[in-house]
Amino acid sequence: MYKALKEQVKDRIISIYSNLTLKDNVDSAEIKEKIEAIVDDILRHKHISEEDKRKIAEEIIDELTGYGPLEKLLRDPYVTEIMVNGPKKIYIEKEGKRILTDVTFEDNNQLMYLVHKMLALTRRHVDEFNPYTEIGLRDGSRVNIVIPPLALDGTVLTIRKFLKEINTVEDLITLGTMDRRMADFLIACIQAKVNIIFSGATGCGKTTTLNVLSSYIPNEERIITIEDTAELHLKQDHVVRLEARQKSIEGKGEITIREIFINSLRMRPDRVIIGEVRGPEALDMLQAICSGHTGSLAVLHANSPKDVIYRLETMILTS
Repeated sequence: MYKALKEQVKDRIISIYSNLTLKDNVDSAEIKEKIEAIVDDILRHKHISEEDKRKIAEEIIDELTGYGPLEKLLRDPYVTEIMVNGPKKIYIEKEGKRILTDVTFEDNNQLMYLVHKMLALTRRHVDEFNPYTEIGLRDGSRVNIVIPPLALDGTVLTIRKFLKEINTVEDLITLGTMDRRMADFLIACIQAKVNIIFSGATGCGKTTTLNVLSSYIPNEERIITIEDTAELHLKQDHVVRLEARQKSIEGKGEITIREIFINSLRMRPDRVIIGEVRGPEALDMLQAICSGHTGSLAVLHANSPKDVIYRLETMILTS
């Protein structure tokens, strides 16, 4: 009965206020007011508790103005990662621990509705022939999407949340990422235009650290960022943000990080920042550094400085 009533309310609000819910910048307060009025109208003579009424209204508001069942997890400042393994299993990483939540989707259709809502604001897509992709949300969070037939038990989402509270070197020192001497040394390296590769395991804070330290690049420099999925948020005025493009539905139009990087060197950059080095662009990056493009910053997955060299060698050989 609960599900049927919820669908009835949702269908009513979509039919009445469809134009409002399709806007990019939805006034959530306005929608909330209208949804609550419709809930009261439809459920006035139904045998349903006030608690269930409130719950129906909240779930529909989250679905129409936010990210549905995931909205409360995205709002929780202590949740750093959300892992959706199909519609009924949603894990989170909270304060360093991985926890199975009681949050679920009604079915895979509701989960796919959320996926398409996330993709609507990007140039990315998923379908049977391109069953996975990676996108960035407006708040800077990164989302990896894998759909059936690649994902056998339903759509899989992995959301790495953007941590708004980590903005300065002092924040990194407080977290224990580095001490004051290390921070002063790295700031001096950034200002002296030393080439730096930030390496480490998945989720250790490479991009976050790069983001924080990039704030010490002088404001008058022309900075070009190149990413597979936009995550960097530089505060300088003269920033050119470039993002790789995946193949279209017809299998055409792919533009790789390597192609963008080669072109960026013709754009008179003072600095080039690569969100992640993961392929043949490693060769072009090293050639650019050797030919005078100093001050480059990049992220690379490797567990030690020695592994960075091995990975760069491997990527150069594949180029």
